[in-house]
Amino acid sequence: MSVGNCDGSLSVSLRNVLNSIQCIRDRVRDGESNESDGAFNLSNFWDTLNQAVKAVSQEATKLTLAFSRPPLPSLQDGEKLSESMLKSILTLSTVYYWLPKSQGVTLRRQVRDATVEVLEGVAQLLEVILGSPLGSLTQEQLTSTGGVWSACDQFAQLPKENKGALLVVLSSQTGVVKDAIEEMEQALSEAQDPFNDVLDDDQDEDNRRGNQDTYWSERDRQVISPCRGLMKAAAACMRKLASAVKANGDVAGPQNVAQLDDLADISREISPSVDDLALCLYPPMDYSGVENNVSKLAALLKRFLEIIRSSHVCGESELTWVQFLEGAVDHNLQKAKVLIEMDS
Repeated sequence: MSVGNCDGSLSVSLRNVLNSIQCIRDRVRDGESNESDGAFNLSNFWDTLNQAVKAVSQEATKLTLAFSRPPLPSLQDGEKLSESMLKSILTLSTVYYWLPKSQGVTLRRQVRDATVEVLEGVAQLLEVILGSPLGSLTQEQLTSTGGVWSACDQFAQLPKENKGALLVVLSSQTGVVKDAIEEMEQALSEAQDPFNDVLDDDQDEDNRRGNQDTYWSERDRQVISPCRGLMKAAAACMRKLASAVKANGDVAGPQNVAQLDDLADISREISPSVDDLALCLYPPMDYSGVENNVSKLAALLKRFLEIIRSSHVCGESELTWVQFLEGAVDHNLQKAKVLIEMDS
């Protein structure tokens, strides 16, 4: 055990708090909420949670200052600091558990992740204090304290209900899909050889990029076209859904909340499926792999659109683009299959 800036007793006190916080963190990460038959006040929950987060931030600052310069706190004062730090962490985790899944699994997951990040930040700070030189404020301590502050500050940006939580998911997933599309389009436009920038420039001119497996053939490019169309349809699905959620999303009633959770769950499946398709399009192109991933993405998008269609966010005006995108998915799927079969 490193006891760089504490005597043995102070170090034991801090180490005990560290162990407790690590256990609390693991329970928060893996545990379930305390479902209650009583009324739940969401506004009161957020007020209390924000107060708890502020207290953790303040206690982390006190702890850093107390152990950053001589004289070190007395054993009694050190134990009070440790107890106060642990109390603030217990309060934060307890308030988190107030949030029932009936308010939305998507919302609860984001609050849980933010809570875990605070707990991990405090645990790291304690580890740094335990290992820092006697009575000095190291850069590592400053960085760790700043990490706790940053994690606490993120609570102000969290969505306050499940509708907002779904929009956070959609924004993140749309960004990932957009990146995959842009990378593919850039590779197509820059050169015949998409691996040009990673090949050895020392090859002599006669043998330079002689491996045709690094090139897209004309047929490859034809196959890529409907695959890109399918990827763009995926991005359009999420953009359009985000607009529909903003306009029509409702958290009144368990059915509406559950529908928003269903939309968030399937939205998270889109970007990995788009990535799988994009990766198999690079040369040497495996047509069977392309066909497999095209079929998987198309099936996922059809299921996505069906869930949208049956949810409360889909009104009459939304049906127009749902039907259009269903047609676009079918069109690109069939076009890709025809081109792949022609090649075989």
